[in-house]
Amino acid sequence: MTNNSFSVSSVNSYSQALYELGLENKVLDQIEKQSLSVINLISKSNDFKKLIEDPTIKLKNQSEAINQISEKFQFNELLKNFFNFLVHKRRLFFIEKILKDFLVICSNMRGEILAKVTTAKKLEDIEISKIKNDLAKNFGSDIKLTYKYNPDLIGGLIIQVGSVMIDTSIKNKLQELEKKMIEA
Repeated sequence: MTNNSFSVSSVNSYSQALYELGLENKVLDQIEKQSLSVINLISKSNDFKKLIEDPTIKLKNQSEAINQISEKFQFNELLKNFFNFLVHKRRLFFIEKILKDFLVICSNMRGEILAKVTTAKKLEDIEISKIKNDLAKNFGSDIKLTYKYNPDLIGGLIIQVGSVMIDTSIKNKLQELEKKMIEA
């Protein structure tokens, strides 16, 4: 078994276990919100990222740090224990993937479809809401929308709903034109 297939299998198993534990203990909403906080912490704190990614850090030190962070942010006891379990199993480096997969499971169980919208101009909240509502009507389901502003697109937008992608950006059109010119 390759390392990659092992990691995907582990992520899915741990994410599913966290979901089932949260559901069983009736703390799923709290775990979901706190998981988002941890994902944000990983992206913003180099120290925390090093803590979870550095294999030379001793288990005891990782566990102590996880306990301190859990206390500081008042994490649910179940989530704190889950993190310590990952430390004990030497799987803490999977935490971001596990939590992101966990959030997808939560969305899927609520019947939500995940969508990403990237635009060349900054949108107001009302415009984002309108896009979300239009997508919900077209796909006949609740939409969990992630919005990103990217001025490199020059103009237009990219919408991705599941495996469906619509790219109307000027950057994409220029790339297509360049490709056609090269082929000619």
